[in-house]
Amino acid sequence: MVRRPLIAGNWKMHKTAAEATDLVQALRAGLRTDAVDTLVAPPYTSLSTVVEAAKGSPIAVAAQNMHWENHGAFTGEISPVMLTNLGCSHVILGHSERRQLFGETDEGVARKAAAALNHGLVPIICVGETLDEREADRTMEVVDRQVERALRELSPDAVAGSVLAYEPVWAIGTGKAATPEQAQEVHAHIRNLVFRSHGDPVAAALRILYGGSVKPGNVAAIMAQVDIDGALVGGACLEADSFLKLVHFGDA
Repeated sequence: MVRRPLIAGNWKMHKTAAEATDLVQALRAGLRTDAVDTLVAPPYTSLSTVVEAAKGSPIAVAAQNMHWENHGAFTGEISPVMLTNLGCSHVILGHSERRQLFGETDEGVARKAAAALNHGLVPIICVGETLDEREADRTMEVVDRQVERALRELSPDAVAGSVLAYEPVWAIGTGKAATPEQAQEVHAHIRNLVFRSHGDPVAAALRILYGGSVKPGNVAAIMAQVDIDGALVGGACLEADSFLKLVHFGDA
């Protein structure tokens, strides 16, 4: 099966609403491929602005997180109902910064993924090991646990319609990316895990992104790997020129 590549930009805590509009307009002007899905994930304060700026373009919009409840006394949280009402199509869940800095758990990520799917949002579910875990040869153990807990309550169709993102924590924002071969090894392992849990058609359809210091200089080698279907990008997505180079990774 040919899986359509997805290049997703996670803006994290960057860009005012005005800056967000400028960036989306620059991306619209520079996009020259219809063979790659393009997605941006601005902060909450710019979601509605970005949805409006991207309207009529192939640029999809994701939130960076959400709560699993539709409403309630959860100060500072955003619900899936709110995101779909704004026009978001995707939501990033379980990013390592959420897990490491804000105490998010595997169980919470699973609840959020189910809630996202119930409201028509595509979850981009992040998994990955810390440096200590990799050095202790626990990468596959950690990834197995995170993937299994995130997907075990989901139907095969739900899993096939989701996105996974392997992001080694030690490579995020450090400039130290996993080699294409290291990334491929984990991606293949994840796909085999999904094959065992949800079947071959689901494993073949599931898009698995790589994240962690992806840059214009290494994206082509990363995307050449058979089980890597795209990239979840941080710093390199904050300027139009560098993000467009990632989206156009196959260009000469």
